[in-house]
Amino acid sequence: MAKKAETVNMVDHFAEFKELKNIDKPTMISVLEESFRNVLAKQFGSDENFDVIMNPDKGDCEIYQNLRVVEDGEVTDKDKEIGFTEAREIDPECEVGEDVAKQIFFEKFGRRAILNLRQTLQTKILDLQKDALYAKYKDVEGQLINGEVHQIWKREMLLVDEEQNEMSLPKDEQIPGDFFHKGDIVRAVVKRVDNKNNNPKVIVSRTDERFLRRLFEQEVPEIQDGLITIKAVARQPGERAKIAVESYDDRVDPVGACVGIKGSRIHGIVRELHNENIDVISYTSNPSLYIQRALSPAKISSIRLNEEEMKAEVFVHPEEVSLAIGKKGLNIKLAEILTGYHIDIYRDIEVGEEDIYLDEFSDEIDGWVIDILKNVGLGTAKAVLNAPKEILDKADLEDSTIEHVMEVLRAEFED
Repeated sequence: MAKKAETVNMVDHFAEFKELKNIDKPTMISVLEESFRNVLAKQFGSDENFDVIMNPDKGDCEIYQNLRVVEDGEVTDKDKEIGFTEAREIDPECEVGEDVAKQIFFEKFGRRAILNLRQTLQTKILDLQKDALYAKYKDVEGQLINGEVHQIWKREMLLVDEEQNEMSLPKDEQIPGDFFHKGDIVRAVVKRVDNKNNNPKVIVSRTDERFLRRLFEQEVPEIQDGLITIKAVARQPGERAKIAVESYDDRVDPVGACVGIKGSRIHGIVRELHNENIDVISYTSNPSLYIQRALSPAKISSIRLNEEEMKAEVFVHPEEVSLAIGKKGLNIKLAEILTGYHIDIYRDIEVGEEDIYLDEFSDEIDGWVIDILKNVGLGTAKAVLNAPKEILDKADLEDSTIEHVMEVLRAEFED
């Protein structure tokens, strides 16, 4: 009985890993059994004729070696056979040719075997821990999580969840203006889970467009209930975002529901994003109307679509050009992401006014120069000739290039 008690104490000792690694009891029993079998296989060359019995209620372990009974003096393999006299001491009713189960006390194998068992167990539990972490976060990719700031480095921040699992928030996944201290609770979205060399790494993000989606889903009950769906999101983190929403109930205004009374719902999101300017627009399957809404707050005069090439020529009054393009071209960039269309902005030409598209001058003006001018809303000759200096400055072209363009265009109208 004393020997069995030692075995129980040994299993209890290994059970410390259960507490440290937060592994459930059935899994722990399975890992223990497999670890014992690995050591038995190394000790005896095989574990096939061994029974390892784990008792999950008592937490103990019993090991039995199944041996074939042979006549005394005829044992040729002591790991698989046992003499008749010795077998009768185990089972007084056994006969030659039958099997008897001989109890093995693991601690008799010596210190090296016990250390081997411990190392095997540690390795298996570490693998289980990695598998559990990967599975847990792979299932919630794209979902919101909360993490506590554990360490802050120059290129990333280390967060930990309630179970002390580590998550990485790289610098380029942080919103400009993010500033946290150790111990702060950070809200982010699980961007991806890398598993290089079976070493899972959880990457979280506050700049991913899904972060904005999840915030709206959390703040707007109608989205949670399925009455409103988010059709598209375009974001420049920390600066500006556009989100297109659609209602499945005619009685529900999707934009109003997302903004809330006096902005009550959107204000919390804006604060979380460090005052990121958010445009909420109503989605429509009409591409012209959708593009018009996406370029808000600019007012559109007309739109010419090429649906096959997903291109749109948008005409606006001269005073609306800057608004349509936006600061650093951000308004048009987000509108393109939101709609999926490549958008060119043109100054609206007054009726009766003669003008010529810049593309007509491709034999005298380099194509890349024409593209740059079109990107800042100057798509025609007179639009360039009449453009104020601040619009031309946005093109960021050399003075000599601008002078050449002006000469070519003036010469056309002088002729």
